Amino acid sequence: MATWLNEVQKHPALYVLCCSVTFRILHRFLQTVPSPGTVDTDPWRTWKWRNLSVSLIHSLLTGIWAVTCVIQHPVMVHEIHSTYTPSAYMLVVVSSGYFIQDAGDIIFSGYAKASWEFLLHHVMVIWCFLYAVFTHQYVAGAVVALFVEVNSVFLHTRLLLKLAKVAHNSFIYTVNKLLNVLTYMTFRLGAQFYLTWYLIHHYSTLDHALYFLITMMLMNIMILIYFYRLLRTDFFSKRHPHNSGRKFAED
Repeated sequence: MATWLNEVQKHPALYVLCCSVTFRILHRFLQTVPSPGTVDTDPWRTWKWRNLSVSLIHSLLTGIWAVTCVIQHPVMVHEIHSTYTPSAYMLVVVSSGYFIQDAGDIIFSGYAKASWEFLLHHVMVIWCFLYAVFTHQYVAGAVVALFVEVNSVFLHTRLLLKLAKVAHNSFIYTVNKLLNVLTYMTFRLGAQFYLTWYLIHHYSTLDHALYFLITMMLMNIMILIYFYRLLRTDFFSKRHPHNSGRKFAED
């Protein structure tokens, strides 16, 4: 295992690139998979469906992977700066590849303006993750940050259901929205706020703490705004008007 880790660490850019290509191949493959009729009639919705499908697969993979890494090595939660394992390091490499591929997909698809929230998020994540990949610092922090992918499974599923025009009062949408808000509070808000607290508490001893703290605060603002929008739409809205605008992170 140590030999394998050393090989990856010698050529991190190559492995990140390979992961990006792999997710791009997956995106191409999904173009051959039939999608709902409500999606096929609009190029924007077709692209969005495939993009979200790749994101869902990434979330299923990395969410479980991140939780497993921490269960196997709980010390990573308490030493996010210096602790990591071969599995944890490879997880960050894989996710870095995904976020680069997804950012590229958003930009080159021509829908960057409609997806600016996701693009801004990806830029911040890519910078932090690549820092961890190339310096071998904050790998554990990146793993803890990937706990949010547990919630992303239900967040992406929600958007896919909306694209497929599944009724908001249907059983599958109701179950998903409950799991979505539960995991949003535990895995997304919990992970983000824990990392923010850790950076503040250990500020004087951490490398580049100011940059990472500013990044976390920006992300915290974004996820709180989206959480408000999520609650407003799924739990406090009396009606759900059709949104004809091209907006990736729609409510």
